[in-house]
Amino acid sequence: MDFAQRTIDLARRNVEEGGRPFATVIVKDGEILAESPNLVAQTSDPTAHAEILAIRQACTTLGTEHLTGTTIYILALPCPMCLGALYYCSPDEVVFLTTREAYAPHYVDDRKYFELNTFYDEFARPWDERRLPMRHEPRADAVDVYRRWQERNNGERRVAGAPTTAPRNTSAGA
Repeated sequence: MDFAQRTIDLARRNVEEGGRPFATVIVKDGEILAESPNLVAQTSDPTAHAEILAIRQACTTLGTEHLTGTTIYILALPCPMCLGALYYCSPDEVVFLTTREAYAPHYVDDRKYFELNTFYDEFARPWDERRLPMRHEPRADAVDVYRRWQERNNGERRVAGAPTTAPRNTSAGA
């Protein structure tokens, strides 16, 4: 089966049905594990991107949050939310079929705080310099939630079974 063409066909059908021009197909062992078009317009859910929906379906099917051993086909380079989800689920490979530069004459999705052309620069800024107003309200008992998680997990800081590279000395988490 041509999984790239399946992704294109799924996106095309979604457009014909009033949806947005995005789709995702997740493949494991030469078979489609999950697939979805973008359903933001149909559901009024801003997180209903094709990648997110297909990842949810695939993880539920496999009973894990890890998609090692999969290839994920997406119509275009992912937005930052989807890119984060793709990194988090750890597929073996992501295949994108077009770029924003190629589709820009036909489709734009810029929002109040979210402009694809500048978002990655925005994301790299310190939290208190971003366009999206954010406020840090420190609470010691917020850290206690993480401390309790570590206690319940035999002193481990990492999620058991998560695919990782070499252990890192980091205090940040997702």
